[in-house]
Amino acid sequence: MVPKSLTQGLLETSFPLIQQGFNHIAVSATEQTTLSLDDLRETLKRCPEGTYEATVAFREGRDPAQVPTVVIGIIERHLEPEQKAVLKNGGDEIRLYEDLGVDSLTMLEIVMMTEQTLELTLDNEELKELRTIGDVKTYIDCKIKGEELPSREKTYRIEEIASVMPQQDPFLFLESATLNGEVATGTYNISGTEGFLEGHFKNNPVFPASIMIEALGQLGVFYLLKGDSSHFKGPIRPDSIFFTSCDGVRCRRVCKPGEKLQLTIKPKQIRHPIAVFDGLIKVGDDKAASAEEIKLTFDYYPQLDVNGDSPVE
Repeated sequence: MVPKSLTQGLLETSFPLIQQGFNHIAVSATEQTTLSLDDLRETLKRCPEGTYEATVAFREGRDPAQVPTVVIGIIERHLEPEQKAVLKNGGDEIRLYEDLGVDSLTMLEIVMMTEQTLELTLDNEELKELRTIGDVKTYIDCKIKGEELPSREKTYRIEEIASVMPQQDPFLFLESATLNGEVATGTYNISGTEGFLEGHFKNNPVFPASIMIEALGQLGVFYLLKGDSSHFKGPIRPDSIFFTSCDGVRCRRVCKPGEKLQLTIKPKQIRHPIAVFDGLIKVGDDKAASAEEIKLTFDYYPQLDVNGDSPVE
């Protein structure tokens, strides 16, 4: 039974969903109490066959090749039967939250057992970026070998997007987003339930081209808020971002309910207070719309002086 105090205030907009005000304090390998083989067997008794044997082999020889078996075994031990089947039949691309239903408390239990079993130290901030089974394997492998984590793309779900965007439902046209260096991609599924489709057009719903360009602009907004660019001089205020102009727009196909818009934007120039992006929308392999220049204005949060009393001009 999990204490109620531990479950209060969970952030439902990121993964792992670490509780506000609660920090899982990672214990270094030298501070952890080493489990005896009997205790280790008891701890892993509900894990699939081979997990205990791989753990013992790892402890004896520190062989990284044993780690995937241990980690997958620990994850499987915390899954429901239907999710266990997904894990067994899939690969490294399986998503922890969407495919396996691993919530915040489940992830915390997995982390604690992994730390205790492999005698590792796992960091909360790094854990928040893990999205797939492959991410977990790579992360643990780097920890064991003492290597730096590889840079990788970051993918965000609708809950995470909505938590930072100034646009909100029903005028948020971004359901997933991925940031990878100087490229941002996203998706929006045309559900057919959008209110404006009742009149655009009568008995013939067509997703407006202007809204498609709006979706590209919103992906640009998300890039400004969550992207990692050397052009940024500090965190950007969400309420400071506004559309200014759009040039070189072309619409190439009609988009209908049931289709998925695949969005891509790339920054062409960022110099406060203007950011310029080019954008492309595809449906499958077909180009649907593009814009050569989408211009947004933005501003930074004010910087405080050393005493924290007043903004620095």
